[in-house]
Amino acid sequence: MQQNKKNAKGDENFCKELYFLFIFRPHCSGPHPLRLEPALVFFDRLFVVSDQTEDHRMDSSGKPSTAQFLLLATSSALTAVFYSVYRRRTTTVARLKGAKKVSIDQDMKNILTELPGKCVPYAVIEGVVRSVKETLNSQFVDNCKGVIERLTLKEKKMVWNRTTHLWNESEKVIHQRTNTVPFDLVSHDEAVTATIRVIRPLESSELDLETTYENFHPTAQSLTNVIGHFISGERPKGIHETEEMLRLGESVTGVGELVLDNNLVKLQPPKQDLRYFLSRLDFDSLVEKQQSSVRFWRVLTMVFGVVASTTLLFILWKHWAYHRQRRKEKNVLEEFKEQQRERMRELNVEEASVSPSACTVCLSRERSCVFLECGHVCACDRCYQALPEPKKCPICRATIERVVPLYNS
Repeated sequence: MQQNKKNAKGDENFCKELYFLFIFRPHCSGPHPLRLEPALVFFDRLFVVSDQTEDHRMDSSGKPSTAQFLLLATSSALTAVFYSVYRRRTTTVARLKGAKKVSIDQDMKNILTELPGKCVPYAVIEGVVRSVKETLNSQFVDNCKGVIERLTLKEKKMVWNRTTHLWNESEKVIHQRTNTVPFDLVSHDEAVTATIRVIRPLESSELDLETTYENFHPTAQSLTNVIGHFISGERPKGIHETEEMLRLGESVTGVGELVLDNNLVKLQPPKQDLRYFLSRLDFDSLVEKQQSSVRFWRVLTMVFGVVASTTLLFILWKHWAYHRQRRKEKNVLEEFKEQQRERMRELNVEEASVSPSACTVCLSRERSCVFLECGHVCACDRCYQALPEPKKCPICRATIERVVPLYNS
C-alpha cells in the first residue's frame, strides 16, 4: 500500500516536471536536468500574460460594445444638433445687436425716403400699441380691449407610465383660435403723430401675450369612470381654458424690416434669414433673454461634446489596449513555441512522431478528459491531476469547473 502511494506520488511529480519541461524552457544546468526553479519564472510570466489576456477578452474584444456605440452615436448626434442651434442663436444675437434703432418721430419718413429702397433691412422700433380701426374685446373681462386675442383649450390628464409605473401629468391642446386686427406702433410721446403699421404679427418670435383669463373645469368622476380610467391607463383631470391678449397701450419692441410703402411706414418680417421679433420686453431685456438662450445651448453642446469625446477616447483606448495585449500574447506564444521546439530537440523527439491525440502536457499518454466549461480535450487524467491550483485549461487558461472522462472506443 505504501509502495503504491509512493509510486503514485512519484508519477504526479513526474507529470508536473514534464508539464513544466515541455511547455516552458527549464534553463537548467548541473547534474539534475529536471530542476524547476528557473522554469517557474517563465511559467509565472506566461500565466500572468494568459490571465491578463483572459480578463481583457472578458472586458472587450477590441470592438465597441452596443451600449458604447449607442452612447457615442447619440451623444455625437445631440452635440451636432445642439451646436447647430447654438450657432443660429449666436448669429441671431449678433444681428440683433447690430440692428439699427429707429425712433418714431416726424422725421422718420424723410429718413426712409433717402435710404436705398426706402427701407432699413433690420431695425429696432419701440412703441405703444394702438388700433387702426376696430379693436378686440375680451370675452371674459370687461373693458379689456386689444389687437391680438388667443383662446386656448387644453385637456389635462394623468397617464400611466408602464416603464416607471407612475402616473405622469400630460396635457394636449384640443382647440386654439387666434384673432387679430390691424394695429400700429406709436411714440410714447402723445404729441408725435407718426405711426408704424405692424405687418403679419403672428409670424414674429417672442410674441408673449398677456394672460387675461384662465379657468380650470374639472372632469366629473364616478366609480365606473375611475375603474375604466385605471384599466385604460388614462385619467382625465379636466379642461384648462385661457385667454391671452396684446392689449391697447402695451409697450412693444419690434425688430424687423422697416419700409416706406405708399407714404405708409411698415414693420414687416425681414429678409436674409433674419428673425422677426415682437415682444413686450424692452430692447435690452430682449437681447439679454436671447443671450441667456445662447448660454443654455452652449452648455448643452459642451456637456454632450465632452460625453462624445470621452466615449470616443475610451473606445480608442480599449482598441489600442486590446491590440497591444494581442501583440504581447503573440510574442509570448512565439517564444513559447520556440522553447518547446528547442526542448523537443534536446530530448530527440520529432514533432511528426507525436500522436495528434497525445496529451498536450506529457505527449506520451492519450487525452482522456474533457475540461468544462471551455470544452477542450487536451490532457490525460494524470496530467490533469498534476495541474497546479487553481486548475486552468492549458489551451485557453479558462478555469476548470469540472472534468468529464473521455472514453475512446
